[in-house]
Amino acid sequence: MGNTDKFEMIANMYDTPERIRIGKVSRDAIRKYAEEDARTKTAIDFGCGTGLVGMGLLNEFKSLLFLDTSPNMIDQVKRKIAENSVRNADTLCFDFEKEGLSELQVDYIFMAQVLLHIPDIQLVLTRLYDALNAGGHLLIVDFDKNEKVVSDMVHNGFDQAELKAIMTRIGYDNIKSETFYSGEKIFMGQDASMFILDARK
Repeated sequence: MGNTDKFEMIANMYDTPERIRIGKVSRDAIRKYAEEDARTKTAIDFGCGTGLVGMGLLNEFKSLLFLDTSPNMIDQVKRKIAENSVRNADTLCFDFEKEGLSELQVDYIFMAQVLLHIPDIQLVLTRLYDALNAGGHLLIVDFDKNEKVVSDMVHNGFDQAELKAIMTRIGYDNIKSETFYSGEKIFMGQDASMFILDARK
């Protein structure tokens, strides 16, 4: 996945107060979109990083797979799972940009501030679609498009309507989204807003 090398270097110091706070905001948004029967369902925290989002959602799902391309990030998640004696979680170090994973089928996939790091979003969104069970949900939390952000490392956020159009072409259905949070200097040093998008297979 995009920027894996950078994340490898910062894994041990990734959990800053700001990232912890944004992680909580993100998981609170995701929790609202988890349906009542989610506790009987399987889920993936895609691009999980150190688990700042997923570790707070363990009680929302029957099981949760933490997936990331960075071995050092996955090591941080494994440590947290062990320290908290978590029984319904597992980890996988894997890169969906390089290949699909046909044997992986789940009911929910959520990704928080991950899509902006992925150069070919259509490819990855297609492979995530393939990994969902029929009726499954993909939940995306990311930044609204922000012209003040200029970077060759990440997308400068996303236009919700354009993202919905891409996902509709892939086959996603019942797509809805909303901007749910705004903050100062939260995106590459710029004031920004965040949206959540829910799409079904």
